[in-house]
Amino acid sequence: MSERVNEEKNLPANGTQANGAKPDGTSGAAKPGAAGPKPDANPVEAAKAEAVLPTLGPLGMLRWAWTQLTSMRTALFLLLMLAVAAVPGSLFPQRPANPAIVTQYIKDNPDYGKILDSLQLYDVYSSAWFSAIYILLFISLIGCVVPRAIAHYKAMRSQPPRTPARLSRLPEYGTLVIPADAGIPASRAITDAAGLLKKRGYRVDVRDRDGARPSIGAERGFLREVGNLVFHTSLIGVLVSVAIGGLFGYSGQRILVEGDTFVNTLVGYDQFTPGTNFQSSQLQPYSVQLDKFQITFDRESRGKNGQPIDFKADVTTKETPDAPAKKEVLKVNDPLTLGGTSMYLTGNGYAPVVTVRDGAGNIAMQGPVVAKLQGDNYYSSAVIKVPDAKPDQLAFAGFFLPTAFITEEGVSFSGDPELFNPQLTLNSYYGDLGLDDGAPQNVFELDVKKLTPLNARNLDAGGIVLTPGTTHTLPDGKGSISFDGVKRYVGVDIHHNPGQLYALIFALLAVAGLVTSLYVNRRRVWVRTGTHEDGRTMVEYGLLARGEDHRLAGEATAIRKLLIGAWDLGDSQPAPSGTADNDRADTKLPDAGASQVPTDHPAADFIQSTAGSSESKKDQ
Repeated sequence: MSERVNEEKNLPANGTQANGAKPDGTSGAAKPGAAGPKPDANPVEAAKAEAVLPTLGPLGMLRWAWTQLTSMRTALFLLLMLAVAAVPGSLFPQRPANPAIVTQYIKDNPDYGKILDSLQLYDVYSSAWFSAIYILLFISLIGCVVPRAIAHYKAMRSQPPRTPARLSRLPEYGTLVIPADAGIPASRAITDAAGLLKKRGYRVDVRDRDGARPSIGAERGFLREVGNLVFHTSLIGVLVSVAIGGLFGYSGQRILVEGDTFVNTLVGYDQFTPGTNFQSSQLQPYSVQLDKFQITFDRESRGKNGQPIDFKADVTTKETPDAPAKKEVLKVNDPLTLGGTSMYLTGNGYAPVVTVRDGAGNIAMQGPVVAKLQGDNYYSSAVIKVPDAKPDQLAFAGFFLPTAFITEEGVSFSGDPELFNPQLTLNSYYGDLGLDDGAPQNVFELDVKKLTPLNARNLDAGGIVLTPGTTHTLPDGKGSISFDGVKRYVGVDIHHNPGQLYALIFALLAVAGLVTSLYVNRRRVWVRTGTHEDGRTMVEYGLLARGEDHRLAGEATAIRKLLIGAWDLGDSQPAPSGTADNDRADTKLPDAGASQVPTDHPAADFIQSTAGSSESKKDQ
């Protein structure tokens, strides 16, 4: 429509267009055979067809790519992609957590196991594609936050926006009339209004205080954008903290039997997972000795009788080898903090103490054997490997029962978790255990394919059933095994994450920033005053919100009550306008002979008398 109007404005008096074309599209000046648009072509469309878009070039492409990367939409999309990319880490075994499980998974799935390995699905969190998303998200957030922070800083230092010429166009608008006998001129009224708005937290700028129509521009709610910036900056902090933890942190596990001591060195761990940039010099050589482990079982509830209700590990710690010993208590959800690490109590069980003698009568193995929990009432499996036995290596596999019961069919089970009737039931084997070739093995599993059984329930020699203080002699002079007693053990997790505290701090800041950005509203208020010919002081005010603000009407009501109370105007004032009044007479150009403002407007005479003032024109 605007193009058609412009074309009509450019028509000369003879009806032809400025370029010689007639209104119907035919040319009035083109010579026969001359090049040009077709007689029925539209000049605007012809100009668009002939227009050539400029090429971006390498620098322009880089600028465009940077603009796309640093947009908030891209940052949210990358955050979603990061969450999706982390899903395979919970679907497939991860090599840093347990390399043996990954190796076995590839063997069990030869068809696609190696394909998944080539896609780095067993090392998700250190893979190239996960790292790329992580880095892009990091760059996107920085590129988004920094320009917004600079712009917001400039906005905070700038003056509130100018007073609109027509406040009645604002969503919340109202007027007040101060009687002439109140003795409050326009300058004092604007000063009073400025003081009230300052008390409500507004940043106030008084314009033309001594003029005919002084006004106020006030603004508040800058914390909304500050909270938004704090939220996004905190996300960057969380990403950096997690990255620091992944680069310089480490974690490990260790099983401690009563009386054992753990020293924080690489050889002291049963399993160790280092960070990408881990150095062994990070390990502070503190020590922890398990003195005693106690479990409290429920003996009062019928339905929960025998269930553990409390775990307590009494330990002796040393910060350094030369430091004095210190008695401490390790409990569930109450970790120890030593050498920059946190030690958590994660498991417990029983460790039968056995002595194994070989065929020559020599002690080939002696000490506690960790029994792995398998069922209720601390029913546990036990595996004993004796590679030093002569002339043949020995092995035992079976189960340990804290309180043994036997059914009528001869099946043993554990009837209680405490040591009321401990029993160790084993099968024995001899042969090559496969430990001499250096291949790692699970201490809780025994591969009997290459071993020869000595004792079992289906053999003539029968199985081995031991109680504390008893000894069983193996067949064929292979040796003997004795059950000497029972100790308790605990499983502990040791974690060192230098970015953990910072991640927590930034996460709390992110929540605080998000809450602030959601509940703080950016608002602007304008107040204009003036003096009528009869001495009355006329006041009009308007409010505008940046974005949606469902509480703007309540703010307008509160400001109106404050103004009425400050000037003691009572309840005789006209009701304010609740919505934008764009159809009011004072927002239109007056027709010939018509007044600009309807006579029933509360401040009609004041607005009309000042509608063409220099201050009004300046504000426009």
